Amino acid sequence: MRIDAHQHFWRYDPGEFPWLDDTMAAQRRDFLPANLAPILARRHFRCSIAVQARMNLAETDWLLQLARENPRRIRGVVGWVPLSEPARAAAELDRHLASRERNNDHGLVGVRHVVQGQPPGFLDAPDFNAGIREVTARGLAYDLLIHANQLDEAIRFVDRHPAQTFVLDHIGKPPIAPDEPPPEAWAVSICKLACRENVSCKFSALTTEVRAPGHEWTPKLLRPYFDTVLTAFGPRRLMFGSDWPVCLAGTTYERWHRFVITCTTPLSSHERASIFGETAIRAYKLPVSIMELRELKAEFQTEKNELQTLKSKIQTLKSELQTLASTPET
Repeated sequence: MRIDAHQHFWRYDPGEFPWLDDTMAAQRRDFLPANLAPILARRHFRCSIAVQARMNLAETDWLLQLARENPRRIRGVVGWVPLSEPARAAAELDRHLASRERNNDHGLVGVRHVVQGQPPGFLDAPDFNAGIREVTARGLAYDLLIHANQLDEAIRFVDRHPAQTFVLDHIGKPPIAPDEPPPEAWAVSICKLACRENVSCKFSALTTEVRAPGHEWTPKLLRPYFDTVLTAFGPRRLMFGSDWPVCLAGTTYERWHRFVITCTTPLSSHERASIFGETAIRAYKLPVSIMELRELKAEFQTEKNELQTLKSKIQTLKSELQTLASTPET
């Protein structure tokens, strides 16, 4: 069972989405499950995790309603609650979890706050940390949405909550400059964060982090970023995310997915199964059957066999062409 661990839905309202600037004009429209379903099907994904895009309770309720209406496609929701108001956050979490139990649906599997726009020291605030303890008490994941310059603050934050499951979104959003290797400071901090076993990482949203007008991303540019987080976290704590439809500002869903497939080709079928599904299942405690897990591993083993067959055919063709080229004309 392949899972896209990070995508968004919204009904576009200019007042609600001020961050959709002119560089993202194509995203100024509705994006709903019906828009995503055929894309997931073409790329052989069974389902996805819907992640909040606005910090309000109404959006979380709406995403959970979409999950109830589309249980086969939306396997869980990472929503928002007011963590800086711990008592209110606790009440909202209990409301959502009661609904999940009552309806026997996938429901809320995690919480996220848009920390990337907050001032330094936000993750050190006592009230926010008290809110995180409410998340921990209920066994939900917390998605870390930060910029690279907040990684050290995030490490302090994670260390305060050793029993909390964390998921780092978008590999910490490093600034990506054309023709330059990954920033050393980011790589060092990523390795430090990865030493915390309760943290997983989403490989997602890199194409929109290329910070140079007129420059597009290339596989050569982004491959070192994948290699860095793969080495740091390992396949068991790394997961694929599309960041659809935000990703459409820098790429297509298909191109991003093909790139990540290429990055994972040298890995075993079990390791690829982790990145494309099992890591998300573990981090978000998703309800899945043993059969679904077996199907996921079998899919990647089949793909690996097909790839080996294709490589053999290419090698045979090359040999035939070389023989033909060396044959003297008569």
